[in-house]
Amino acid sequence: MKIEQHLGNEILLELKKTAFLCSRKIPASAVLKCYDWAIEQRENGNCVISGFHSKIEKDVLHYLLKGEQPIILVLARGLKEKLGPEFKKPLEQGRLLIITPFENTVKRITIETAETRNKLMINLADSITVGYVTEGGQLDTLLKSIQKPITKLV
Repeated sequence: MKIEQHLGNEILLELKKTAFLCSRKIPASAVLKCYDWAIEQRENGNCVISGFHSKIEKDVLHYLLKGEQPIILVLARGLKEKLGPEFKKPLEQGRLLIITPFENTVKRITIETAETRNKLMINLADSITVGYVTEGGQLDTLLKSIQKPITKLV
């Protein structure tokens, strides 16, 4: 699995990275733990790699963007033609890298493209933090197949 396209600072790939993953459905008790974790990563300057696709992952990204630490965003589709304004400054600062294992022809996110994205993130990461995992779900199945350190917040 390789990176097909990128935008931003490729040197971030050389840093120690923690992948953040979270099931789409998450209990209220896990939300604050995810926020606290994001703030801790920001304050410690740790590089976080994630798809930042689910609601909670987007919230984590919101907290990370307020800091100065490096961020790697992995898309489950081709690169977008237009990026959100929240990415302009981090890209200019050289602390953001957006990567994808897909060509621009892949426009929609599917279960398959999300799984490919998650596998790429896990391969690139040194460690994995999981906000919450639904037992028996897609993420649960994927996590059971990997051999890297996994920290579960809940």
